[in-house]
Amino acid sequence: MATLTPAARRIGSAVVAALGLMRAPFTARRNPRRRQEELTLELLAKLTFIAEGIEHMAEEVHRTNLIQQHRLVTEQLDRAIDDPSLAAALSTLNGISDLKRRQMMFANREYGTILLAHRVGYVDWNELLGHLRMLSRNEVFAEYWERTVEHRRSLPEKSLEARVGRAVDTIMEELADDPDEWWVVGPAPDPPPMPGNAPDPAPKPGDAPEHASEPQGERHS
Repeated sequence: MATLTPAARRIGSAVVAALGLMRAPFTARRNPRRRQEELTLELLAKLTFIAEGIEHMAEEVHRTNLIQQHRLVTEQLDRAIDDPSLAAALSTLNGISDLKRRQMMFANREYGTILLAHRVGYVDWNELLGHLRMLSRNEVFAEYWERTVEHRRSLPEKSLEARVGRAVDTIMEELADDPDEWWVVGPAPDPPPMPGNAPDPAPKPGDAPEHASEPQGERHS
């Protein structure tokens, strides 16, 4: 038997209470006007609570699905990194050695993990850029980023991954111009929130492109 989450139990209690409020005016026939306004306000408050709870549960389910998908993809990548024959089946990069292919796949794995942290709301935009600034100093990741430039050109311009890709491009350019100032490079302003989202949680289903990076199933290696 499935166990209800605390949020689900609260919503269930609110539904029961709301149904009771809806029946109240009909059961109190002797005093049809008594507490009519109060009951209406209470009912509206309960319904608002239910709607907010359902939205919150939907966001939690979406984050859980993103994490689960990421886990499945990283398990595949880990197996491919350990087995060159599987790596060749997953990788889209040609003309590289088995060692280099493994490095590219691991760089993709790390990038996908950082991006997932932002998708599920664990880190905000500025924290995401901070992690990416550190990662961009790694020579293997820099090579991975250069080799996969064509993979990112098909991303919808307004998608989260396209915006993150442009930020990393800027970080790479400024890091190349002044490697001693790596901790201040990159775009600083927060991007506008995606429609229907809070400032920095994961996008709603459909916001991310089909050809997204590792958290969405695409492998840039």
